[in-house]
Order: sequence, then C-alpha cells, then structure tokens
Amino acid sequence: MTNLLHIDSSITGEHSTSRRLTARAAATWRAAHPEGTVTYRDLGADPLPHLGAAANTAKFVPPEQHTPEQAAAWRLITELVDEVKAADTILLGLPLYNFGPPSTVKAWVDHLIVPGLTLDAETREGLLGDRDFIVVTSRGGGYGEGTPREGWDHAQSWIPHGVSLTGLEPRFVTAELTMAKTNPAMADLIPLAEASQAEAERVIDALWVPVAA
Repeated sequence: MTNLLHIDSSITGEHSTSRRLTARAAATWRAAHPEGTVTYRDLGADPLPHLGAAANTAKFVPPEQHTPEQAAAWRLITELVDEVKAADTILLGLPLYNFGPPSTVKAWVDHLIVPGLTLDAETREGLLGDRDFIVVTSRGGGYGEGTPREGWDHAQSWIPHGVSLTGLEPRFVTAELTMAKTNPAMADLIPLAEASQAEAERVIDALWVPVAA
C-alpha cells in the first residue's frame, strides 16, 4: 500500500498559498492512489522543538545509555524518521519567510539527519533516496532571474542541501508574487501572480494520473 506524507508549515492558516496548493496536490495524489494512506503533519500549528543538546547527543549514544532527556528526544527523532520511511511520496509546503525557510522546517530537517537511520554511518550514503519528494514553495515577491531580489530566496536554494545527506532530492512547484493582491504597491503585478499560481496548479494536476472511474 502506498503512503503520502503531507507536511504543511505555513503560519497563515486559511490565507496560505502553500497550504492551498499542498491540499490540491494531496487531493490529486488521492485520486491517483485510491487505496493509499495519508499521514499529515502540521509544523505551523504544531511546531517541532529546535534541535537541542539532548536530541543532538542522543544520535550518537546507544539508546540503552540515554538519559531521560535524550530518550524523549530520541522518541521524537525516530517518530519523524519512521514517518518518512513509511512514505512513498513526501509533500512539503514551504513558504518563504524573511528570505528563508520557516524555522520549523529547519527543525524537521535537523531531526532527520541521523547516522545509522537516514544515512549510512560509515559510507555516509543517504538511505531515503527511493522516495518522491515534492516541495510546494510560495513567496510573496518575485525572486526570479533578472529581478531586484534574484538569489534572495534562501528557502528553495537551501532545502536540497539540507536534506542531501539523507538521499532525498526535492522536485519543486513554485507560486510567487502571492502578496500582489494584498499589497497596493504590487497591484500591477497581479496578472503575473495569477499566471504563476495557475502554472503551479497545472503542474500539480499533472503530478499523478487519476485512476479511471
């Protein structure tokens, strides 16, 4: 049985573009995998703790030697790793905040870098590379080639490096200029924003082929 791990991270609730697009993608996946299962994690509503000393040291100490704090941190680490290992497809909503990823996404990635669980402790080969990793990015402005802030999107550029030790390789679906309708200074960019979101929807709808009725 196939399994989708659907992760949202936006803190803007019903106003979130990334949440709307990941919901569309999840619905497309379900239509193509009617017998599949979905695991959902909301990093925006239920954020993970940032990687602390107990979690970091727990990765390098045998479980039978863990302190109570390390044992609690290890339970969370293995829960997060098991969610990824159980998934055939991972769907992550990744909004751009202050030119970088939400800190909760960074915390999620930090918990996934575990020698012996997600990468070989000796060869350093990633152990999660046989999964499809779809990252739906949204950004309020324009950061493409030739724009004043070209290269300022440090979320989309970071995550391939962040997960690279695990073997995961993201495929991106991007919607930009999402603030055009709410920021009067961007009103003339509304047509470009609508085109960007329409293209993101088109790409999402083509990710998986629905099962014929």
